[in-house]
Amino acid sequence: MVIATLLVYLVVLLAIGTWARRRIEDTSDFHLAGRRLGPGVAALSASASSSSAWTLLGMSGAAWAWGIQAVWLIPAVVSGFAINWFLVAPRLQKRSHGDGSLTLVEFLAGDSSRSVGRSIRILGALIILFCFTFYVAAQFQAAGSAISSAVPVVGSEQAMIIGAIVVIAYVFLGGFWASSVSDALQGLMMLMVALILPLVALVAVGGPAVLWAGLQELGEPSLLRLVDQPGLLMAMVFVAGLFGIGLGYPGQPHVVNRFMALERPDQVRRARIYALTWATIIYVGMVVLGWSGRVLLPELADAESVLFQLSLDLLPAVIGGLITGGVLAAIMSTSDSQLLVAGSAVSHDLRQGRFSLALDRAVIVVLGLAAVVLALFFPATIFDRVLFAWQVMGNGFGPLLLVMLWGGTVAPGYRLAAIVTGAGLTILISFFPDAPGNAVERLVPFFLAGLIAWAGRLRPAGA
Repeated sequence: MVIATLLVYLVVLLAIGTWARRRIEDTSDFHLAGRRLGPGVAALSASASSSSAWTLLGMSGAAWAWGIQAVWLIPAVVSGFAINWFLVAPRLQKRSHGDGSLTLVEFLAGDSSRSVGRSIRILGALIILFCFTFYVAAQFQAAGSAISSAVPVVGSEQAMIIGAIVVIAYVFLGGFWASSVSDALQGLMMLMVALILPLVALVAVGGPAVLWAGLQELGEPSLLRLVDQPGLLMAMVFVAGLFGIGLGYPGQPHVVNRFMALERPDQVRRARIYALTWATIIYVGMVVLGWSGRVLLPELADAESVLFQLSLDLLPAVIGGLITGGVLAAIMSTSDSQLLVAGSAVSHDLRQGRFSLALDRAVIVVLGLAAVVLALFFPATIFDRVLFAWQVMGNGFGPLLLVMLWGGTVAPGYRLAAIVTGAGLTILISFFPDAPGNAVERLVPFFLAGLIAWAGRLRPAGA
């Protein structure tokens, strides 16, 4: 029954790709669905594409490993949704419709001089290709775990390849239309996972009071601390570092392109409500799931497998298949968007807006294959790999985007310097020992890049 559920789900995704292919008539259709997204699809697809396997597997695994202090992840991440939907979405929707930009990098390059604009496009495309290779590899790695957990006769490597083929195929066929519609479906499936499994796990534990007592009985004081750091200063640094995850949201090209694709400005408000409600349910659910898993499965070898293990232990096979499908939804809703953005980075940004559908699709295939190789031969934890790529893009693009939307036009040289500083410094700091909450890596490059962009303002931003 689990196998049948997964097969139906994968067939539906391919059908969406085939349907979407008939809607592609020009560049705008392939990259932004002709700028005709409604608020529901935009909200769900933006939310799902920003909430990868890291959300369902990495966050529940972090709650299992960290204990009570994982509660800080909820406001840290939901604040990123709020930043995007309150500060970025309204203005980016208007500005991108006005100047005709189809990608985040094209918007950031804007009206720069020819030489600097080309440098911004090249640098932006290289950052996207570098980060998305790591990011998509983490999604494919999680897909292997999801499919092999549900269907033990299929090895994780074979499962990873199957998942990768399906994602590459429907993005190859349908572009942004396929990605957005499938992401909206996948967002609903992720919501189902966050509503069903944490509730079932909490009931299995015996309720909130028994959950707290169970964590106490484990005899690990670190699990019960609101912040497990030595002293108030380190505690503040840890929490600030986690909130740095939220600051990375404006710089994610596979997320903000949904704002650019919204049909009308008045749709932002309704989409915002959908997105923030979705995010709150998802992240609260995953933290509760991780805590419940720590009590029910205290000897679990891999923290990031807590969702799969609880699904197998607590749910009937049919529901378990749907839960596994929800995990695949999280994986595919992110990787499909990233493959699409990577393709547009090469075929559109590097070529100065000269669109080539064949080149776009070639990049999707090549990057997908590179990610499979990375996942097969250089595995890493989903949590770490995703957050590294997330922060490089968040610090590279986010500060400049916020200043351009709210501070005014930025001189071309300062734009380039802000991107180099944000992304380059994040990569450099990653080679050094981590500060609590990775605060230095997440916050220092972001604010330095923001200061550079602010210093380069030429005139006030339009409303």
